[in-house]
Amino acid sequence: MTSTLTAGLGLKPQHFAQARECPAAGLWFEVHPENYLVEGGPRLRWLEAVRERHPVSLHGVALSLAADAPPDAVHLGRLRRLAERIEPALVSEHLAWSTWRGSYHPDLLPFPRTGEALARVCANIQAAQDALGRPIAVENPSHYLSIEGHDWSEIAFLSEVARRTGCGLLLDVNNVFVSAANLGFGAEEYIDAFPGDRVREIHLAGHSRDPLLGEALLVDSHDAPVAGPVWALYERLVGRIGPRPTLVERDGNLPAFGELLAERDRAHAVLAAPIARAA
Repeated sequence: MTSTLTAGLGLKPQHFAQARECPAAGLWFEVHPENYLVEGGPRLRWLEAVRERHPVSLHGVALSLAADAPPDAVHLGRLRRLAERIEPALVSEHLAWSTWRGSYHPDLLPFPRTGEALARVCANIQAAQDALGRPIAVENPSHYLSIEGHDWSEIAFLSEVARRTGCGLLLDVNNVFVSAANLGFGAEEYIDAFPGDRVREIHLAGHSRDPLLGEALLVDSHDAPVAGPVWALYERLVGRIGPRPTLVERDGNLPAFGELLAERDRAHAVLAAPIARAA
């Protein structure tokens, strides 16, 4: 694992005080840096206070690594200043795009995995890593419909991106489950084929059924507890590749801190199991 990180939680303002004081071993917190790209103010002071007690990870949503232009230099400069201030244990982003030829779309959008896209993604990741002065990890996306034009499988594409750029990979297990259900592939086969040596972080989250289509379309909504089948995939993954820093994400229908901590403790126990077996 990276340093002493085991299982962590997404840090929410409602839970700042409890997060800072929580004594759980191996606990860490992750934030979207876009919420903290300021020079001061109460939210940044709280983040620094939590960072005094626990490791913090930055999980970006705005670099638009699959876009047809380099990441915005001003944004990267602000992100670097935050990273220098917080000294994050990990920095990550999504294999997706949200900006395109001057327009911004508030979503993480898919693209055909072509050779041209591979070169573009690698160049953008390298530009981000050079600007930040550190490697990042790239997350597998959620999929809601099949698109045409792929020359690479997703796992092969991510593996080649990591090989060319030296970046790590963030494996979101819920994304795998949701995408497998929506596109009709095997989630276990995906988990088994993913390159474990490149995994720097794992994400777990809850999902929901589409209000109109039900189970025919699952949504990576982050508004529910982690589902049983996702826990099973997670245990399968950790059993194969060993423990990695794991985040439990929750963004909607936010429960009490103690309820989130219980999910985090379950992930912590899974991470400890391989060590116990080895001993």
